[in-house]
Amino acid sequence: MSGNLSNNQTLLKGYIEKSFNESEYSRKSDYFEFFAAENALKGDGVGIDDITSGLTGRGGDGGCDGLYLFCNSEIVHEDAIQAISNIGRSANLRVVILQAKNETSFNENVIMKWKTLSSNLLDFDKELSEFKGRYNASVLDFFAMFKTLRMNLMGKNVKIIFEYIYVSLGEDVHPNIISQEKELKEEVERYFPDSSVNVRHIGASELMTLVNASPSVKLILPLADTPISLGDRKNYIALVKLDEYYRFISDDSNNLRKSIFESNVRDYQGANNVNKAIKGSLCRVDGNDDFWWLNNGVTILAADVTQETQKKLLITDPEIVNGLQTSNEIYFFYSDNPEQLNHEQRHILVRVIVPEDESSRDCIILANNSQTTIPAVTLRATDPIQRNIEMCLKSHGLYYDRKKNYYRNQGRRPAEIVSISFLGQCLMSIFKSSPNTARARPSTLLNDDNQYHELYSNEIDIEVYWKCAAFGKRIERFVKNSSLPRGVQNDILFYVIYSAIANSCKKKDVSFSDFLSLDTDLIGDDSIQYEVDRVNAIYEKLGGNSTVAKGTNMIRNLKEQICSDSDE
Repeated sequence: MSGNLSNNQTLLKGYIEKSFNESEYSRKSDYFEFFAAENALKGDGVGIDDITSGLTGRGGDGGCDGLYLFCNSEIVHEDAIQAISNIGRSANLRVVILQAKNETSFNENVIMKWKTLSSNLLDFDKELSEFKGRYNASVLDFFAMFKTLRMNLMGKNVKIIFEYIYVSLGEDVHPNIISQEKELKEEVERYFPDSSVNVRHIGASELMTLVNASPSVKLILPLADTPISLGDRKNYIALVKLDEYYRFISDDSNNLRKSIFESNVRDYQGANNVNKAIKGSLCRVDGNDDFWWLNNGVTILAADVTQETQKKLLITDPEIVNGLQTSNEIYFFYSDNPEQLNHEQRHILVRVIVPEDESSRDCIILANNSQTTIPAVTLRATDPIQRNIEMCLKSHGLYYDRKKNYYRNQGRRPAEIVSISFLGQCLMSIFKSSPNTARARPSTLLNDDNQYHELYSNEIDIEVYWKCAAFGKRIERFVKNSSLPRGVQNDILFYVIYSAIANSCKKKDVSFSDFLSLDTDLIGDDSIQYEVDRVNAIYEKLGGNSTVAKGTNMIRNLKEQICSDSDE
């Protein structure tokens, strides 16, 4: 059998087997879905939690093992829809529908399922509730989120891309599949005639390229003139032509290079007064004033910088930490006016800095983003307490991803990585007795200053954080490897984390000292399974959907049972 496989297929099979054995997954099909999504979305800068929460396979998925919604290159979570709906002038929506098959061929049945799914769920005239028995809750919730966002964006300039991604170990695509894909595109365009519909096959050859892609990014920045170099340090100040800067922040497909903005703690603010002024100065193409006279420049942090020639910098792992608004306006302007690129003569001021260490890096980010009002939550990752948590977790073999995807790009396994949002959800669940809030607000959980400082403080024993993270990851592995549908797993996870601790402490409200005195290693798998069954029974009794998990009745019922257990 192996003699019929290509070299790429043989190598990938061995790699997937090894990676699966090192993962927290107990079923290879589940791992392959994660593996496929991780590589298919490699250029989108999404975190492990985002990838996992978008997995929708296991029965009733309609050919969707993963569903992801992006708005202006940012992944969308339900709790952020209202904020996204208030975007200034325009929105680019991208709907990613992914199917992963650990097989050595492509099958047209996948495309046929997509056609049916698209006909059923993209038609705004049909109620999603009609398909409750046909598609699982995760699939229906996703399309409800998409429809809500699209309706909220009425009156704005909205461009929609539907991207259907089929991942397998296949090498060739049969002509019948190509014919089915043409029909799929026609079906989608019936409901969204102005949209773009793309079908992408990721087979063995492209998977090999993606798996072997270096996480380190090296980009050339052409300069208008010789830069100012400050001493022996690799720090530069330079003028860059606007057209060259546009190319620097754009990828080969002319999309905004989102990954280089990860450390900019501000989101793009849309059509506010400052951005209108930036846009206005860009539009004055025939004026005598240079762009850099009228606008602040950008600051780029880098792992390394080499001055390759008098007018060229090679920047390793660039991160634009100040200048997001300016960069977005430049990107939008030249995307709308590509003809201007050929005769642009204006410039932008660029600072390139190689920080001495992480502390210096955080100080630069904070200083460069504190001149204007910014929501406090955006600066959390630079807090000293967050650095302390990172150091503590690392000493116990866990890696706290203050800087998104930092440890993933270093080759650390997902099972070892703890995101800021995941730890925050665990803390909220255990010490605020609010797994419903943790489930409902994954991306806005720590916006409240008072709540944040109650959960993150130097007065709290630092051991609380690694112990909480370790227990949370353990429960996550346990729930993930259960036979429950993916949507149910996501809905009950933080309830199980809360219930297991509360029940062990014999109280519904757990303090930090209660938790520290608890030996979580003594909470065995049988006890965890009991909590899974108990939580799931309450969940199903109340309706068994995400609305139940995000509401107050489920946690109220669970607390009543915990109190009842404590009284016995």
